[in-house]
Amino acid sequence: MQIKRRVRVGIDVGGTFTKAVAIDAKDGTILGKSTVPTTHSSEKGVSEGIVSALRKILDETGIGIDEIELISHSTTQAINALLESDVSKVGIIAMGVGPSKKDVIKRTNLQDSSINTNQDIRTAHEFLDTSHLITHEEVQEAILRLKQKGAEVIVATEAFGVDDPSNELFVMSECAKQNTPSTASHEISGIYGLEIRTLTAAVNASVLPKTFQVANYVEEAIRKTGVTAPLMIMKGDGGVSSMSTFKTKPILTVLSGPAASVAGALLHLKVTNGIFVEVGGTSTNICIIKNGKPEIRYVTVKDHPTCIRSMDVRILGVAGGSMVGLKHNRVSHVGPRSAHIAGLKYSCFADPEDLKTGQIVLVRPKPNDLDEYVAIKCDNGTYAITNTCAANALGMVDKGDYSYSDQESAKIALKILAKHVGVPFHEIAMSIIQTASFQITKTISGILKEFKMNSAHTKIIGGGGGASVLIPFVAKQLGIQYEKAEHAEVISSIGVASSMLQEEIEQTIVNPTPEKISQIHKKIHAMLVDKGAVPESVVINSEYISEKSLLRVSAIGNVELDSADNSKSIFTLDNAKKRASEIIEIPEDLVDLSFETDHYFVLTGHVEVKKLFSKKNQHHILVLDRYGKPKLSLKNGKLFQGGKLSVMEDLDDFLESRHSEIAPKVYLLNDLKLVDYSSITSASQILDGVREEIGESDRAAILIDL
Repeated sequence: MQIKRRVRVGIDVGGTFTKAVAIDAKDGTILGKSTVPTTHSSEKGVSEGIVSALRKILDETGIGIDEIELISHSTTQAINALLESDVSKVGIIAMGVGPSKKDVIKRTNLQDSSINTNQDIRTAHEFLDTSHLITHEEVQEAILRLKQKGAEVIVATEAFGVDDPSNELFVMSECAKQNTPSTASHEISGIYGLEIRTLTAAVNASVLPKTFQVANYVEEAIRKTGVTAPLMIMKGDGGVSSMSTFKTKPILTVLSGPAASVAGALLHLKVTNGIFVEVGGTSTNICIIKNGKPEIRYVTVKDHPTCIRSMDVRILGVAGGSMVGLKHNRVSHVGPRSAHIAGLKYSCFADPEDLKTGQIVLVRPKPNDLDEYVAIKCDNGTYAITNTCAANALGMVDKGDYSYSDQESAKIALKILAKHVGVPFHEIAMSIIQTASFQITKTISGILKEFKMNSAHTKIIGGGGGASVLIPFVAKQLGIQYEKAEHAEVISSIGVASSMLQEEIEQTIVNPTPEKISQIHKKIHAMLVDKGAVPESVVINSEYISEKSLLRVSAIGNVELDSADNSKSIFTLDNAKKRASEIIEIPEDLVDLSFETDHYFVLTGHVEVKKLFSKKNQHHILVLDRYGKPKLSLKNGKLFQGGKLSVMEDLDDFLESRHSEIAPKVYLLNDLKLVDYSSITSASQILDGVREEIGESDRAAILIDL
């Protein structure tokens, strides 16, 4: 009897192509790949391309529909709608008590240019006094007035709504009765700050009608293929979530595409320190991976600050398909327009005989473009001269590479351009590569300085179909080691397929008691289970940022239970020790395994610290999850491990021996949680919290920051 495979399908919807991969979830084997043009202009948009890519894989590999356990895809719909101002007018219902009316209106009325600088988020505004219980009639009338002003979607926002969201929820329920899409500011973020919470909710709401329609198209199209497996969407933080997230919080999918490629670098390539550069057809995405994790920051969308956290990705308008601009018979710019935008094929992939009939013409890819770009008009068609053409003409692309073309065609195209400007072809080709690479080189140089990354210990990893076109040249210019990603052309799709369900809650808490921490843990666990995670797979981590009074709780989960023995994406102990040595910067033989669960490694690096007249040994404790992500790093720590009674006794004795009113930073690690008690200064509260959290665990570890 043949054992049914567990197959995951990852689909990356790019600006030019939609690429899919099928992966065996047990051993990480890539079972199939497919590439189709992205169907932006189709009646049902990108969903047609998604289904075409899926069907192509199924047809070519013989994978059974019943073998698919998960389909995940990235999307550009939310960010494209925002960038192209394809947004709906937002009606804001702001709430507060009467005496604070003026202040609440000022902080939530986005018609104020100091909040909504470019006025590209179109809004209308109403205020409801919550000194009394607001009524159905009040809310319905407010919704009606906003609709009369052109609002298509409603935002409910109230001062301190994160503490008591009942009024915001009430407004949303009234919107539902009228079939009016809505969002509430407390759903977007749990942090204080009425202005930024309202602005973020409004940005989210402005694309709700568009993304809701797209989500329905995609779901309907996938289900028509007969696939019943869960359908997930990639978020900007590198995790996946259910399609309901895309329908209600599309802002979380901003930078979905770039996040997919970084997820591929982290989960498939297991990069510890590097700069991941994905070169597509139209744009290049650059992301920092430091100590085994990407840099995460609050996202700014079209100059609008938000309280949404996503990967810190630098996006440049230059890539493999970027076209060439001339000024005074010299290369003046390369990009941001690409051959794909202009609807032209690359000249390096054209028939050499047809190219020989060509002459240089200048084209505007879009009717309203001010800049003109070079193209070659031939008897049988017009072709673009791109970075890929220049690189192939110079012999910079290896045979068998995704970007490799017939060098004869590439040289013919560049010689035609060279004759037009009056220089040798290799000179104009190198000028194209140098001009295109300048912005990438400049950006990477800035990243090295900004994050104080040691270039000797950092490598540039190239991904995307155009990885070999520009990035080896950039790495050589900077003197940094270069590595092309395995399966570079579909690394984004691999990242989508490999990613876990992931959620994060940020909440402003001035006094983070063990009870409050536990409540948020239960909330995020329920969120993941609701989105399809197996309860036993949910792993929770928490940290407290004292200077912001901010509790940040993150969780990952899976739709199936994975075994540490059979998943390629899961780290082995050898992988973990290697990563720990790279992070701590000590030889691997000085790293020991101190504690282990099904979901975590606790490793100790034995570091010798030189003092003025002496040497001191410190124990650097590092917690990695089974996917290699660092969860806690203590430069000088102490660890107690064992059953509930023994670790409680050890912790009690240690706290008592300190003879101090202020307790040290304490963390608890059991099989499914890493709990941060570092913000709690009372020894008795720490003991109570740890005792409650351990429950009946057979084994746990207490980590103390010395």
